[in-house]
Amino acid sequence: MKIQRQNLKLVIAAAVATMMLAACAPMSAPEGSANVRNKLTRLQDNQELASRAPVAIKEAEVAVRAAETPEKDKALAQHKVLLADRKVDIAVARAQGRLYEDQRADLTKASESARLASRTREADMAHRDANLARDDAALARDEAEAARLESEDLKRQLAELNAKETDRGMVVTLGDVLFATGRSELTSAAMGNLGKLATFFNQYPDRSATIEGHTDSVGSESNNFTLSQNRADSVRAYLVNQGIASNRISTAGMGEGTPVAGNDTDSGRQQNRRVEVIITNTTTSSR
Repeated sequence: MKIQRQNLKLVIAAAVATMMLAACAPMSAPEGSANVRNKLTRLQDNQELASRAPVAIKEAEVAVRAAETPEKDKALAQHKVLLADRKVDIAVARAQGRLYEDQRADLTKASESARLASRTREADMAHRDANLARDDAALARDEAEAARLESEDLKRQLAELNAKETDRGMVVTLGDVLFATGRSELTSAAMGNLGKLATFFNQYPDRSATIEGHTDSVGSESNNFTLSQNRADSVRAYLVNQGIASNRISTAGMGEGTPVAGNDTDSGRQQNRRVEVIITNTTTSSR
């Protein structure tokens, strides 16, 4: 009987140890992320292609790293894997496009030398011209596909941010849940939307932003202006802390001067207490 009790204790101890090990086990990388990493690694190891699209490959690397990060939310994890896969496809398309252009230049140079060397090589030149036409068509297809993939991804991310198109650019409106009443420190509830915003700017380094703080008309005008500026600065500080270059983000405190609703009701005042992020294309705006 004593031996049975001892055996029972050993079994219970082993079960408890197994449960503790399972609880402490690290989360595995999301499904499919390894395949995307392998695809990117093959591109990076291809010397002919890797040197021809460094920016696109860098963006793909950022997306793949994000996709490899374990997530409790499986839907979010799969979205990151899909986004990373498309970023790698874009990088491959851009690299192949540059390679076609370089090959065309080499073929053209060789073709000109051939014409000067002998007219008997005109048949070979016709063959080369056909190859050039084929390469041009392939380049056009690859560039169009890369542009389509990038456009689809941009539209999807802006839709997730509830961005609205205006004459100032795409505007993302963040409500007053970012801050406690009369305060400029970000609340924990703000991190969800701001995290999506940081992800967007990290994935699109050609985009910049102006962050505007707005208040309702409660309180003095000077206090509201200061509060709106401090809130805009808090959002900027968060984004910079997430790796966004500081020179891509500017801020402006607008105070109570640009309401979107009347300040005579609670609902109107709540709409007026907001932070607006105006997203612009850095390349376009600098021209």
